[in-house]
Amino acid sequence: MKRLVSWLYAPACLLGFVGWGLYQPQWLLVIFAVAVAVSFVVELWLPYEPQWNRSLGDRWRDTLHALINESLNVLGLLVLPGLTALLAFEGLWPRGWPLWEQLLMAIFLADAGITLMHYASHRIAPLWRLHAVHHSVQRLYGFNGLMKHPLHQLLEATAGLMPLILLGVPLEVAQLLALAIAIQLLLQHSNVDMRLGPLRWVFAWAPVHRFHHMKYGRAGDVNFGLFFNLWDWLLGTAFYRKGYRIGPGDLGIGSRPQFPVAYAAQLRDPFLAVRLAKEPPLPEDLH
Repeated sequence: MKRLVSWLYAPACLLGFVGWGLYQPQWLLVIFAVAVAVSFVVELWLPYEPQWNRSLGDRWRDTLHALINESLNVLGLLVLPGLTALLAFEGLWPRGWPLWEQLLMAIFLADAGITLMHYASHRIAPLWRLHAVHHSVQRLYGFNGLMKHPLHQLLEATAGLMPLILLGVPLEVAQLLALAIAIQLLLQHSNVDMRLGPLRWVFAWAPVHRFHHMKYGRAGDVNFGLFFNLWDWLLGTAFYRKGYRIGPGDLGIGSRPQFPVAYAAQLRDPFLAVRLAKEPPLPEDLH
């Protein structure tokens, strides 16, 4: 049973919860709550790393990050109709397509924008200072995907949504996109021992994304995609090392082992001077 779940978990969650949203779009908040509950239950039942199921004093902080960042997403959806009325080029969005095709197009375009902002955040110092909050985690589990500095969340959301706003994306498509992104973030940072097979070359799920959280200098500057690995193939940043098991000692920011843990301290951190420690060496198996 566990072996079957390990193969089906990621595609079943993404297709199942997003499909549920397409069928009953008035239940999106309920669907997301159920997805979070399923994520936690399966992480306990089929963990990739059992240690990551134990709180490091970070559970309430991560919950606060999630609540605030998801609230910002809701506010963004509330102002979306006004923005599209103000900025959209009339008639460009294919409103005659079936809703699922419109959502797929929105996912593809938003994924490109968010991935490029993510890539830039590892190369432009002020952006990295904001993004470092996300990389400070010492364990990976579903809620980590929502653990971001709110200013960086705003920048990523702008990069992903602005092309859609200019095209005149309908509110119902944007709402479904928000659900799809939230589900994907749960899967991308999941502590479920999932198996992907050849799907690891297509989807940016946890077995691929864990390498992005390596603490060894620029070794983690790989696998930036949110939904798809296509952009990393184009950017030359796709990476997967079969047989290497990312563990607790591999995570975090190597030059900042004492990164602040408390929520308020993490909000302040990008605007304070910091001292960097010596980077830890790259393990031999990753050379």
